[in-house]
Amino acid sequence: MLSTKLSKYNIILASKSPRRHELIKSLDISFSIKTKEVEEIYPENLKHSKITDYLAELKATPFTSELNENDLLITSDTIVWLNNKALGKPKDYDDAFNMLKELSNATHEVITSISLTSKNFQQTFNDVTTVTFKKLSNEEIDYYINTYKPFDKAGAYGIQEWIGKIGITKMNGSYFNVMGFPVHKLYKELSKL
Repeated sequence: MLSTKLSKYNIILASKSPRRHELIKSLDISFSIKTKEVEEIYPENLKHSKITDYLAELKATPFTSELNENDLLITSDTIVWLNNKALGKPKDYDDAFNMLKELSNATHEVITSISLTSKNFQQTFNDVTTVTFKKLSNEEIDYYINTYKPFDKAGAYGIQEWIGKIGITKMNGSYFNVMGFPVHKLYKELSKL
């Protein structure tokens, strides 16, 4: 099993996201959580998965000088990609409302990158899921933002919450990737170590 295979590693998840904590826990591996503040700014010329790859690697940077020989750091980043632009986390109510208005009656991509960093290597991979929303009414958007406060979520929504249940009509790819962690790919990559 994976836990036996990884027993030589001290796995550190660098994420504040309760969803990521739950998802990595579901792989039945031991890990600890450490976080450091990182300004999530990327070069403007980056597009699509290049953005999330860059940010996942950037989030590992503050840790690299502290990593011990057997440490394995996991960092990740998720964006929503719509009309050739990235939607990150909303700044406030209006920002969230505008994002959900844009996602309404449209198809977008959710891109998550994961970076595995040790003292000796860094490996980054990503996953893309296509998601289609029905036409959302202003009342539905307002209710969702006020009730669920999705300010920590890329694209201002959580697929596992009310809006995902009532609004998503079609999806192609991993559900867990949309939640922010493509655990199937993480499992596959960790199995290769």
